[in-house]
Amino acid sequence: MTPFYRFGWILFRALFGLLFRLRVRGTEHVPLRGPAILAANHASFLDPPVIGAAAPRMISYLARDTLFRNRIFGWLLRQWQAVPVDQEHAGAAGIRTILERLAAGHAILIFPEGSRSFDGQLQPAQPGVGLVVVKSGAPVVPVRVFGTHEALPRGRSRLRFHRLSVVFGAPMDFAALRAEAETAPKARQKEIYQEIADEIMAAIARLTPPS
Repeated sequence: MTPFYRFGWILFRALFGLLFRLRVRGTEHVPLRGPAILAANHASFLDPPVIGAAAPRMISYLARDTLFRNRIFGWLLRQWQAVPVDQEHAGAAGIRTILERLAAGHAILIFPEGSRSFDGQLQPAQPGVGLVVVKSGAPVVPVRVFGTHEALPRGRSRLRFHRLSVVFGAPMDFAALRAEAETAPKARQKEIYQEIADEIMAAIARLTPPS
């Protein structure tokens, strides 16, 4: 972690522990070095900072590119290794930036569902995460966050102090599907991307909160 990131990590870890009684399990599954994809469910704006505070290493985040227009907030996002993404016209540029970060050995947080859930339930996965998995060759760590929907659900701005938990699952290896995708026709490649995305969401669904 950079000094600035570590300061934020310590601060958020303390705040979430004090105000939300944050519980964390499975950090041993997160590679401490080299590229890694942390694939998590998404139910609240709280998810990125909560996962970041729980993770044992520095991670990069995806952030709406318009957030970088603010001078101070944009600077903070860059210090925290945020990746600007054009949500209105998401495509090759965003994927390329993500792959560049992974190639440089960073860990990156991705939400396979694409957007926040309205009811806190898991949503179907989008194929984009499958494409990143195939192109990067990075290990995938499924992550599940509990309690963020209750604390700050989509459509509300008022925070409630609800207990939060983050669980990291065992890394997933998609070597066979990656190898098939290298020579598969485009139609089959798209199927592979979705298969990987679905397997990741299934792994997230199997994670249970700490007792």
